[in-house]
Amino acid sequence: MNFRNKLNFSKFFLISFIILLSSCSSGFFKKVDTRKTPVNASDRARQAVQEGRGVSIGNIFKGGKTNYEFSTSNPMWRASLDTLDFLPLSNVDYSGGIIISDWYSSSNLDNESIKISLRFVSNEIRSDSLKVTVFKKLCTSNNNCRVITQNSKIEEELIKSIISKAAELEKQDKQKK
Repeated sequence: MNFRNKLNFSKFFLISFIILLSSCSSGFFKKVDTRKTPVNASDRARQAVQEGRGVSIGNIFKGGKTNYEFSTSNPMWRASLDTLDFLPLSNVDYSGGIIISDWYSSSNLDNESIKISLRFVSNEIRSDSLKVTVFKKLCTSNNNCRVITQNSKIEEELIKSIISKAAELEKQDKQKK
C-alpha cells in the first residue's frame, strides 16, 4: 500500500468511527435518576430482578408459582385414553390437546374403516370440552377409497363414555386426597 492509500483508509476509518460513536451515544445510554438507582451492585441486581429485568437463580430450588399439570392428573385425558384403548393411536399430544387414532376396521368389514380424532377444548369435565370427529373410509374392490366425515352416534357415545369415566376418575382422586 502506498502512502496515499493509507491516508484514504485512515480517513475512512476515522469518519466511520465518529459516525459509529455518535449514533451509539444517542440511543444506547439512558439517563438515570441516581436517587432511584442503588449505588451498590448487588442492590441494583436485586432491584432489576424485582422489576422483571434480570435473572435470579435463588428461587430455583424453592418451588415457584408455576402449576405443572401432567397428563396423569387430568381425568379427561385419562378417561379418553381408557375409552380409546382398543384403537391403534397414531398421534397423541397432551400439550396440544389432541388424540388421533389410526384407521381401524373390525375383522368382518374389510372395505370399511374408521378413524377418530379427539380435540380437548378445556380440561373441565363437560360435554363441550371435547370435540370428537369420526372419519369413515369406504373402499371398493380395486382400492378406490373415499373418506367422509361421519356424524354418527359413535361421536355421542364416545363423548358420553369419556365424560362419565372422567367424572368417575375425578371422584376417585378426591377420595384419595
